Amino acid sequence: MGYGYELAGRNVLVTGGSRGIGEAISDRFAAQGSNLILNYVSNKERADALKTKLLEKYPTIKVVAIQADVGKKEECENLVKQSIEALGGLDVVCSNAGWTKFAQFGDLDALSEEDWDKCYAVNVKANIWLLNAAKSTFNANPDGGSLIICSSIAGITTRGSSMAYAVSKSASLHLMRCLAASQGPKIRVNAVCPGLVLTEWGDLFPQAIKDAYIEATQTKKIIEAEDVADAFIFCAKNVAMTGQKIVIDGGVIIQP
Repeated sequence: MGYGYELAGRNVLVTGGSRGIGEAISDRFAAQGSNLILNYVSNKERADALKTKLLEKYPTIKVVAIQADVGKKEECENLVKQSIEALGGLDVVCSNAGWTKFAQFGDLDALSEEDWDKCYAVNVKANIWLLNAAKSTFNANPDGGSLIICSSIAGITTRGSSMAYAVSKSASLHLMRCLAASQGPKIRVNAVCPGLVLTEWGDLFPQAIKDAYIEATQTKKIIEAEDVADAFIFCAKNVAMTGQKIVIDGGVIIQP
């Protein structure tokens, strides 16, 4: 990997790639000329509609929609295998899919054992499963490969949609550091930590919380999904960066 890693012609898998932040990530990579796998868990119609839209907008790329629940190891492995077969290779995995259950943060009885397990499977373990399935391809690539994890500022603070979500997103950040420290030199691993983004998921927060969040930002603006997607592009293109997180939150969290 030399300076100026170009994304045109690269093969990119985006989990949860057909809605919200994932849709914005998919569009940004498509605009760079990347071939795409749009992963979805249940809404085939939505994924197919985005596939059609992207192919009309960027007619020179390949776009394939593949169903998989990334909270299950075997489905992660099959997703990567199918992605490589469909595109002829794999260069970047954007581990964007996430899961939460909205609950009173301090209520230790609000979440079931199954809720905690699902949060951990989708938000933490999926990253290992995806990279483990892709690592032989990444290492065989002349320019290596990149895993970019969508974490959250909930993983940096002690608040969020639920305690399980915050804990799992914090775990994803330390996993990112551990993978970056152990899987080089050809594999880079980084994370993007969005604040509150008013996707369909973000809209589930009460209006009072959304208003308070905007007031807490230094920019006094809501974060757009495209702002987050731009950070994924930066992580993919910057070959000197690994083991790092980028916080996209309007300045709610300012730290060294």
